Amino acid sequence: MSKFIFKIDGMCCAEETRALKRTLKSFVAKEQDFVFDIINGKMTINCKSDDITEEKIIQRVAKKTSMKAKSWQEYLEQKEKTKAFWLRYSRIFAVILSGACLFLGLFLHALQHGWMDAIASGGGTAEHTFPIIAIMFYLISILSGGWFIFPKALKAIKRLRPDMNLLMLIAVIGAVAISQWFEGAAVTFLFSLALLMESWSVGRARKAISSLVEHAPSIAHYLAEDKSVIDKPIAEIPVGAILIVKPGEKIPMDGVLIEGSSTANQAPITGESMPVPKEVGDELFAGTINGDGAISLKVTKVADDSVLSRIIRMVEDAQSRRAQSEKWVEKFARIYTPLMMLFALLVVIVPPLLFGAQWYAWIYEGLVILVIACPCALVISTPVSIVAGLNTAARAGVLIKGGIYLEAPAHIEVMAIDKTGTLTLGEPEVQNVIPLSQHTEAELLQRAAALEAHSNHPLARAILTSAKANNIDYQPATDYQIIKGKGAEGNINGKSFWIGSHRFLHEKVGKDEPTELHQKALELEAMGHSVIVIGNDDHICGIISVADAIRPETKEAIVALKKANVKKVVMLTGDNQGTANSIAQSIGLDDFHAELLPEDKVRQIEKFIKGGQYIAMVGDGVNDAPAMAVANLGIAMGAMGADAAIETADIALMTDNLNKLPWLVQHSRRTLKIIKQNITFALAIKLVFIVLALAGIATLWMAIAADMGASFIVISNGLRLLKQH
Repeated sequence: MSKFIFKIDGMCCAEETRALKRTLKSFVAKEQDFVFDIINGKMTINCKSDDITEEKIIQRVAKKTSMKAKSWQEYLEQKEKTKAFWLRYSRIFAVILSGACLFLGLFLHALQHGWMDAIASGGGTAEHTFPIIAIMFYLISILSGGWFIFPKALKAIKRLRPDMNLLMLIAVIGAVAISQWFEGAAVTFLFSLALLMESWSVGRARKAISSLVEHAPSIAHYLAEDKSVIDKPIAEIPVGAILIVKPGEKIPMDGVLIEGSSTANQAPITGESMPVPKEVGDELFAGTINGDGAISLKVTKVADDSVLSRIIRMVEDAQSRRAQSEKWVEKFARIYTPLMMLFALLVVIVPPLLFGAQWYAWIYEGLVILVIACPCALVISTPVSIVAGLNTAARAGVLIKGGIYLEAPAHIEVMAIDKTGTLTLGEPEVQNVIPLSQHTEAELLQRAAALEAHSNHPLARAILTSAKANNIDYQPATDYQIIKGKGAEGNINGKSFWIGSHRFLHEKVGKDEPTELHQKALELEAMGHSVIVIGNDDHICGIISVADAIRPETKEAIVALKKANVKKVVMLTGDNQGTANSIAQSIGLDDFHAELLPEDKVRQIEKFIKGGQYIAMVGDGVNDAPAMAVANLGIAMGAMGADAAIETADIALMTDNLNKLPWLVQHSRRTLKIIKQNITFALAIKLVFIVLALAGIATLWMAIAADMGASFIVISNGLRLLKQH
């Protein structure tokens, strides 16, 4: 099987993709072998045979369609060079020429008959003759305006597949045949202007996507072996290289900070509004902006594998995974266009044949219906809205893998969320410091830190972090000894101290353990806390409880999800019942399921699905991957460092901020709302003008102006999604 990627000149909507599928269907085994990126004019095709060459495909496209194919690599190379003036501005020039000739023809026409008669003329009759010079300008207007339209219409005739271009060609020929020169020229000019606007809107959406690429610099300050700093293209820099980043510069590649400290503006990747402090050992991401400190980083990923590169690739790939609304519009347009042509034909022949009406009048109204039948506004509005929605989400730090997944959050009824690393920070933190025997909290933390200074256990790290946060100075204990599975002992200022679990306390004091202390320890353990006791040979100094801390925004996010009409928010966790119950109550969850293995989480998700509920699974992307795959929608949290999360999930949140979940639901609903508005408006305009045409009120130029106006309105409405909210 051979895979080819092409740039397709002239592919701007679903009409062209259907034509390409029909033209090249003999080259592929199944329809899924075609992937189209309308916004970038890109076609990927997996051919069923190695005998099919790139040249054969290019020739077939040129012969059977009005489009032109070239290899994607050739396109990229040409893109680097300055395009010829005609190639860049030919469409604009044709539209301007068409409009200018239309106005000149109308002006010369009006000199003889007056403005109102010129606009509303009934054709070339004995009482109303067109000046030859006016006809010449009208004809030039038609030819220049139809320069990019009529060839596509002729190809549609050859394929026996009517499209919007054929509708326009028939309408223009019909107008000229009944001597409606002004109407024919007006239709051609306004339709070519509508296509130019469509091209502009697609270009704007394309520019929004390509702006992601601009976040990453192409050159980095590379530290050579002789310690000199040279500027080097990032494509040539290997993993393990040392890069220097000056204050205010963009970080060129993913890496780990090895020298200096600063802040990083991660908005291009995560959507976070505030700069994030960065110290030695912290991760740095390509495309983020260094603050006011000079830093050195060690490259951990090649340029093509950076988080930003993956985001760009996935945003581009997402356009090929079309939304349900987009598929519906395409199917509707496929049936709608030939039906409207048949309806227009009936309008032309039925009134004169059955009711003795004038042929001229009903031919004209049939042409009006052909013009208003053009599905241009309907077809283009949905993909523009989808691409705008995907791009805005990416800029907000929410990576959505396709239009189908952009629509999905709007339907969520149940949101299942993993606990560790999702609802919580995933790292133990000191929750309670309870001093005894007249000690203070500071003294207790100091002694605990001195004893834990030698350990790398997660509970020890939590105590040391708390001591640092409270500016507590300590010296590591001497004669330190680990008591496996229980705790440790050591000397502080010449006196022996011990630290350990509640069980270790039992061994140390036996029946002398204070009842109140025992009850407090049991209470904390029931809440899911790990209890650490500190003491010496004379007395118990106090207890410290450590637990996985709930994220600061968790409770706020749960409330926001419920306000967004998510009916149920549940927690799925492998942790014990007591811990799960405590967290569920403190953050206001509707339900929880504890002590679950990965396969148990899958079974819980399946229960919701069998109950007819649309469920999303939110997790950290590794042990939650099976449940995320089974759910109607899989969402990965904090996917910057988890490749598995990006690969498994349908949507990846590029930051650990749970508030992105209600934002995602609202953004999805806003996108669906705009798409529905566009479809309803486009169809309503057509219905109104069909009624006006049947009533003999609508004119050709009014119909095309209304269609052009509808295109402009729905495109502008879709592009509103580019604004973050």
